[in-house]
Amino acid sequence: MDSLTKNPADVPVKDSSQLYRDLCLDEAMLKGNDILSALPAAVYTTDASGLITFYNPAAVELWGIEPVLGDSTFCGSWKLYWADGRPMRHDECPMALALKERRAIKGAEAVAERPDGTRVPFLAYPTPLFDSDGSLSGAVNTLVDITSRKSNEEAAQRLAAIIEFSDDAILATDLEGTITNWNRGAERLFGYTTGEVVGRPVTMLLPPDRQDEEPAILARIRRGEHIEHYETVRQPRDGSLVDISLTVSPVKNAAGTVVGMSKIARDITDRRRAQDQQRLLLSEMNHRVKNLLVLASSVVSLSARSAKSVTELASDVRERLVALARAHQLTLPRTSDLALQAEQATTLHALIQTITSPFVLPAEGADARVRVSGSDVPVAAGGPVTSIALLLHEFVTNAAKYGALSTPEGRVDINSSEEGDQVVLTWTESGGPAVDRGDDAEGFGGVLARATVKGQLEGTISREWRPNGLFIRLSVTRRRLKA
Repeated sequence: MDSLTKNPADVPVKDSSQLYRDLCLDEAMLKGNDILSALPAAVYTTDASGLITFYNPAAVELWGIEPVLGDSTFCGSWKLYWADGRPMRHDECPMALALKERRAIKGAEAVAERPDGTRVPFLAYPTPLFDSDGSLSGAVNTLVDITSRKSNEEAAQRLAAIIEFSDDAILATDLEGTITNWNRGAERLFGYTTGEVVGRPVTMLLPPDRQDEEPAILARIRRGEHIEHYETVRQPRDGSLVDISLTVSPVKNAAGTVVGMSKIARDITDRRRAQDQQRLLLSEMNHRVKNLLVLASSVVSLSARSAKSVTELASDVRERLVALARAHQLTLPRTSDLALQAEQATTLHALIQTITSPFVLPAEGADARVRVSGSDVPVAAGGPVTSIALLLHEFVTNAAKYGALSTPEGRVDINSSEEGDQVVLTWTESGGPAVDRGDDAEGFGGVLARATVKGQLEGTISREWRPNGLFIRLSVTRRRLKA
């Protein structure tokens, strides 16, 4: 007899208690589904074969698509990828692995791609479900969207890379001034590796005379203040001193409490050097302008002594001003133009005569005011000519303002000699006003002369105020004159 002709009496009938238990189980499942639907986290379930049997609205939002119950398997997403971006088959996803290995998986990372192309990184927590006899009945999976966390991680990684590879020195300390972080820029600037400084006091970078700076900085940081572009000096590992611009900011925790400070130190040595050079050039320009005005006045006075008419005076002044311009031109740095440099090459005697010619008219005789004697050595084009010309221009200017050339009877004797590898030039004034050295403070002209001799000519210079006039001894290596 087939099932269609069975006797109803032969069909097993559930008792009332079993029916009640089944009804309670169905009601519990319905309530459970209602609870899962209300959860903000993405949740779905499958049967033992991986067919999706339930999903909540949060899962649909994460996937960007609604799966087909009883047809979609393992995961409701449109496409899946591994965390490194490789495509992932649905039967390789964390849910498939949990069903295959019959074990829970905690926090497996994957990426779901929505139909619109948006990719959502997530963590999966699939857990197998077993019935009362231990048989696998299905699984439940919770998906956690980690888009924000990933964005924060990427931002943190970018920030860390910027800090690590910044040219500026960036370091952090706690509120006791102990170093906690140290980038490569700090290694380059201060000469210490990260391992050598982390855990040590930041005062190790302060020169002895600046140790009181750090307590003041810490006090301001504890108050939440920001210190910007504070120029100071720090001491690297080699013991030298380096000029830096320092920016200090408080570091706060999630509650807004100051827990440390970050420092950005920028080496401003080159900037300071450029500023000093600029100040020197401005001072030199000011010094030269004043000298030229005095020299122009001296030229008129010198010419007026011997001129017999206005025409003769004008002619003398014109000749001396032309000679002065020619001499002044030699004190200016040349360009790299080879023709100009070739023109600039000369001998020491020719250079002296060019610089002093504004104070000696041909009619007065070659030795009337300035006499040149001794060895005549070549002076190379470029730097040597400019440097020697600048020194001679300073000597003759001072002689015209204060020394032997400021009186009709005064004269200057200039002698050059060779002593080993040195070329020695002596400048001897006589017949000038009484020598009154007065204040021993060195003027700008003296500073400029000393800097030129030492820095550019690798030589020495000395002055002696004798009763009959100033005596100068200038010694320069022959190699520098020929360079």
